[in-house]
Amino acid sequence: MSGAALAVVVVVVFFLALCLLQRYGDLRKQQRLVLLGTLLSWYLCFLIVFILPLDVSTTIYKQCVLDKANHTGTVTGIRRLAHTGADSSLHSSDSGTKGCVKPWSYIPDGVLPVFWRVVYWTSQFLTWLLLPFMQSYARSGAFSVVGKIKTALIENAIYYGTYLLIFISLLIYVTAHSRWNHTWAELLTIGITAANTWGLFLLVLLLGYGLVEIPRSYWLSSSHVYLLSKTYFKAAKMATEKVAAEENLADVMEEVAGVHESVRYNHILRKCVDTILTKCPTEYQDEMGRNVESSRGEENALPTKRTLFNLHKKVISAVQRHRQTQVQWSILLDEAFHLEDVAKSKSSPLRHFTHSFPLAHPNWIRRFIYTPTVEWYWECVFRQGFCRLLAVLLCLLSAAVVWSECTFFSTHPVLSLFAVLIQMAEKHYNYICIEVACFVIILFMCVCVYSTVFRIRVFNYYNLVPHHQTDAYSLQFSGMLFCRLTPPLCLNFLGLIHMDSAVSHQDRIPTSYTYIMGSMRLLSVISDGFYIYYPMLVLLLCFATFYNLGSRCLNLLGLYQYIANDELASDLVDEGKELIRRERRRRQKAEDGQNRRLAWREQYGVQGAAGRTRAGYTELKDEQASPALENKKNGNKYTRRDGKTEEEQQASLLQDYSSDEGSPNRRSPGGRYLSLSPPLKGIFDDV
Repeated sequence: MSGAALAVVVVVVFFLALCLLQRYGDLRKQQRLVLLGTLLSWYLCFLIVFILPLDVSTTIYKQCVLDKANHTGTVTGIRRLAHTGADSSLHSSDSGTKGCVKPWSYIPDGVLPVFWRVVYWTSQFLTWLLLPFMQSYARSGAFSVVGKIKTALIENAIYYGTYLLIFISLLIYVTAHSRWNHTWAELLTIGITAANTWGLFLLVLLLGYGLVEIPRSYWLSSSHVYLLSKTYFKAAKMATEKVAAEENLADVMEEVAGVHESVRYNHILRKCVDTILTKCPTEYQDEMGRNVESSRGEENALPTKRTLFNLHKKVISAVQRHRQTQVQWSILLDEAFHLEDVAKSKSSPLRHFTHSFPLAHPNWIRRFIYTPTVEWYWECVFRQGFCRLLAVLLCLLSAAVVWSECTFFSTHPVLSLFAVLIQMAEKHYNYICIEVACFVIILFMCVCVYSTVFRIRVFNYYNLVPHHQTDAYSLQFSGMLFCRLTPPLCLNFLGLIHMDSAVSHQDRIPTSYTYIMGSMRLLSVISDGFYIYYPMLVLLLCFATFYNLGSRCLNLLGLYQYIANDELASDLVDEGKELIRRERRRRQKAEDGQNRRLAWREQYGVQGAAGRTRAGYTELKDEQASPALENKKNGNKYTRRDGKTEEEQQASLLQDYSSDEGSPNRRSPGGRYLSLSPPLKGIFDDV
């Protein structure tokens, strides 16, 4: 098995990162460079998490060999050889390996140091240089590759200058200590320490939230009433966001229409205007093409190139946000309908789950495995108990993490629960237990941190949306966060199990990962101060999350979050319930109409179907008129009606988007939501 475990993990982790990217990004229509940068950043971070347990077991075996060896006078040389790959003689010695069991996943000497160097420095290059540059490139409103690169360089000048100033400050601090010899290796260690310190600062904040929120979310999800109320609350919020996105898109399209009418076809800026038009929705493009001839006599002020840059950027953002809200709204409706169906099935005497709107073409899993009877038992009988059992297990694991974070600096006696577990397994050479325990611990910590990264939303600048609706900026921002959070998380994990000599203060062989990261003792302020005591702050953050202090502060700022038994939340729940009821009635009418048309076709044959097609087409066009046509009928071009009442705004949310091919929330026959982004022709096409 020498090296086989490493090869298997490398392949499996790649497909895991690829599947995750497929869920949030669009592999067919987004920029290839954006997808490649995001995939590489996620892949490298997941590799560190999955391979670190193998590094721990290999290091424990080397420590056992070292302890059994009789060459006590050459301990320093042996430790150095253990990482250079030249200690083959040590492992081949019968006297040195007597009593030590070689792990099944032992990685050959010299492989891990090279592997960690490649993985770590590639991820650091991505997070500090390439991904920030690509973010600015993707959001740029320039119309050429050179213009986008120029804009990205200007925007990142301040970003790079800030970190350069921090590095120079640390370099001056190091220079002030005359006892240190300033070698290149020490400068690299200082840079790594600075990056890990920044990552640890953010890591504790995200970890404190995830340790409480993940077990609590599973416990609360066992309550069907809670899930339904929260879904109604989210529907009320999403309805407001959907209206705001539609109004913002209408405003931006009004500006585009003005530019389209003012810039003639023989003007030098016409090519830029045509590029902007290609980013607009199809219905707006058609309407602008029909209205441009009627406004030939009007003379508008010509825009500047800088104005077109900003307008291009606004169009990209507005169209992306509009598509996201449309898909999220449709997903939320399906979730609400499913929860209401669960409530009806629980009260039904039949042990058969009934969907209000069943899929037209169910897949083979629903036909043969997840049948309506199996679904009824899962949703109505077993799901509640399973969620509560999982919540209890996760709660115990969270308590162990919090206890270990607050006590891992104590080595005599050993108070960290994870360190005790690893040391007990080490005494019995149970490498399987060591690797499984390390993998479960670090995986749980990563889930707590990464799930928070996927949940947080920074207004409309950063938001990871599933079903292929995440924009390029958010994908790259998540890759940056992963690359900055994973190395300090792994170092913190090694400290919890006392495999980091900077924490345990023991004369042990360091892991290959710690060897590449350098000794934290170079900066005593970091190793003996911040690195030890700052993780204790996770306890306060857990209490703040448990009492919803963050959600209450956001409510005061107008960013409403769901809190049970809150008056404001109750009002939004009632509003969302009414919206879902109206949408259910509208969708039921549409389904009944479709059933009647199918019955008409079966009764009267091809001739009747041909006649029905024309009538059905007219009805479809009436129901699904584009926003541009609606504005034209009301006397305004590309503007929203400012005088409409609140009830009319809510009613406008219930338009039918589920039939035609250009619908923003159409689905494939398998139920998968499709991306609406236009296909790209070149590698440097705009987002």
